[in-house]
Amino acid sequence: MTNATSTRPDDLREEMISRIRAAGHLHSARIEQAFRVVPRHRFVPAASVEEAYQNRAITIKPGEDRPASCISVPTVVAMMLDQLDPQPGDHVLEIGAGTGYNAALLAELVGDTGSVTTVDIHPDVTDHARRALAETGYERVRVITADGALGHADHAPYNKIIVTVGPWDLPPAWFNQLAPGGTLVVPLHWRGQARSVQLVRHDTHLRAENSQLCGFIPMIGIVPTGEHTGTITENVALYWDADQNIDPHALQDVFTGPAATVWSDVHVVANEPFDHIWLWLTATEPGTCRLDAEDDAIEAGLCRPAFAYRTPTIVEGDNLAYLSKPRPADQPGPNGERRYELGATGHGPAGARLAQRIVEQIRRFDRDRTAQPIITTYPAGTAEIDRPAGIVVNKHDVRMLITP
Repeated sequence: MTNATSTRPDDLREEMISRIRAAGHLHSARIEQAFRVVPRHRFVPAASVEEAYQNRAITIKPGEDRPASCISVPTVVAMMLDQLDPQPGDHVLEIGAGTGYNAALLAELVGDTGSVTTVDIHPDVTDHARRALAETGYERVRVITADGALGHADHAPYNKIIVTVGPWDLPPAWFNQLAPGGTLVVPLHWRGQARSVQLVRHDTHLRAENSQLCGFIPMIGIVPTGEHTGTITENVALYWDADQNIDPHALQDVFTGPAATVWSDVHVVANEPFDHIWLWLTATEPGTCRLDAEDDAIEAGLCRPAFAYRTPTIVEGDNLAYLSKPRPADQPGPNGERRYELGATGHGPAGARLAQRIVEQIRRFDRDRTAQPIITTYPAGTAEIDRPAGIVVNKHDVRMLITP
């Protein structure tokens, strides 16, 4: 067994695997074995061995205001590999080479009969990945310096495509280079959130029934972006998409009047995720976006969002409502655990009504906490999805239909 003070890479890898399992990932014995075999510390030589196996990202290329490239958090790597489910013989395209570590895991999983091609826009990143892969015995991975939005047509079609940077849109090359029935796993941004979406290719569209909350470095290059941001009062901002009719100037006075908080009688225990509420809002509320509140605004009592910088919000004209900071429940759970009640707070003349609509989605979440809406993406301009069910999210290259 591993002991807590060991610094041996093998022991640290086992500790890392235990943490990933505890987080609810590593459903495949094959993926677990790949984590056991690939020496993560050799892909981040500037970090200590202990740092390499901690559950955090490690920057390998700094940027101006955020990292330009890094090795992802191990639990997120495992979560996305679970979604991708690479099989022996698969041909895999990775967008975002990073350190080369993820490509090495993929090479283990597809074996000698499969192939892995990894693409990154930064030449120094691909140099690092190519060198680390060669030094660890994975020189068979193709490392390409190019804009990942173009994919890599030379070795298409691919059975699986995995994207390890955060795009706002889905470039046509990814659909065109994915084999029919193939899987695309991508940390896609919409309505202020980022989720790793497991999309399966059909003749005319991609369809997903599984997505998981995540966060990635935004993608650069020719992939279009369409997220807007604006300040609504000092230390409080909104983030919304280009296809939404949201005017931050209409909300300049939204916090000057009384707030209306509606509680749901739905409870969670400490550290229990409830991000699916945001996902349901994107399927039912056209004005879903993100509230970003600095600590000063919260301490001043302007708002009490569930999370300071990333709370789901709905906006209509000069009104908004957001998921509130959960309040402690009077009674503990059946196992004595501390419980917290979920609710929503509205501001503006119709704020209470908007808060009640968020509470409706909280209660929907409570009826089945694992259920998710269906996500379908079509090429931009597709008219067949203009039907009442669900919310259409218009991007530059695709139209997303989020269906309850």
